[in-house]
Amino acid sequence: MEKKSNPAVTVESLPSISQASSSSSSAAAASAANHQVRVLHKSEYKEAALCLAEAFKDDDVVMYFVKTGDRKNFTAADEWKLHLHIMECITYAHIISGLATVVGPNYDCVALWMPPNKNMDDFCTMLWSGMFGLNWKLSKEGKKRFFDEFLPLLHDTKHHVLGNEDENSWYLVYIGTKPGSRGKGYAKCLIEHTTKQADVENRTSYLECSNVLNLNLYGRLGFRTVQQIRLLRGGKPIEMDVMTRVPVARQLVGKTAGFAGREGGK
Repeated sequence: MEKKSNPAVTVESLPSISQASSSSSSAAAASAANHQVRVLHKSEYKEAALCLAEAFKDDDVVMYFVKTGDRKNFTAADEWKLHLHIMECITYAHIISGLATVVGPNYDCVALWMPPNKNMDDFCTMLWSGMFGLNWKLSKEGKKRFFDEFLPLLHDTKHHVLGNEDENSWYLVYIGTKPGSRGKGYAKCLIEHTTKQADVENRTSYLECSNVLNLNLYGRLGFRTVQQIRLLRGGKPIEMDVMTRVPVARQLVGKTAGFAGREGGK
């Protein structure tokens, strides 16, 4: 990692969430309401990680560290194994140091949050979660992309956008729905479960989105795009939208885009 920014391992992008259409939103909400949101236990990290791995298997950002092209004879099976391992490490780290929630009867949708004043930079979390081991699991190019480009970029962008609210925000790091479970309102259910808590605490929520199909859902839940960032080490730039959601108390007085003035620059 770059010494200058000391990026947290928690930063990630947010593609591949449940995508219910507006015409079926009522039915989707009713379906999701039948399943209670609950906090994941450490013993469940493999099932939760599998959900996320399936949700993100075709995402350009998540596979940016896996499909690097600098490993000879690295098969599709090898890529999946590495991808799943990364998801297991990140999921376990959030279970022990952040907030990991799930909804659905078969780990259908999983959300990983970093609560206010929390991070995963401590030695024990890095060791127990297996994040240290990524130095040996990733290829040479994969390590450069993950530790030297991706993490510093997201870390610095979050600090730039949120300023004094950086440490006090709710950070939606990952949310993923299994392909066969989409359209049931699960992602909306998980997001609102935590943004309601953010409203009670009068805190801002923050995320990065790499899938334009998800922008409408985030918009309906109160998030607004305030900046775009790009990953540049691959063959083509990969864009992500940085989004913030101010708490409802500030929304009621018209401050729905409180961070828009920070837009641009990266």
